[in-house]
Amino acid sequence: MKARKIPVRQCIGCMEGKPKKELIRIVRTPEGDIKIDKTGKAAGRGAYICDNVECLNKVQKKKALNRAFQQDVGDEIYNKLQEELRQDG
Repeated sequence: MKARKIPVRQCIGCMEGKPKKELIRIVRTPEGDIKIDKTGKAAGRGAYICDNVECLNKVQKKKALNRAFQQDVGDEIYNKLQEELRQDG
């Protein structure tokens, strides 16, 4: 029996490749909203970060979400993401 291939994604904070299930997907929906995608299946453009606040801080510092989504991502979105990370963690 052939082993299933584990999907690997790169964290846009630390740039480490990790199994998709260990990362949090942030999605820009077709409507332009940016939010955490807990299912990993929401429609839209996705970017992945590690499940910790340090990586989110790195992402905010280098404006990695702005590049990933090719639009300006405001501080209120980062604050919302930090809140959700704290609740899950």
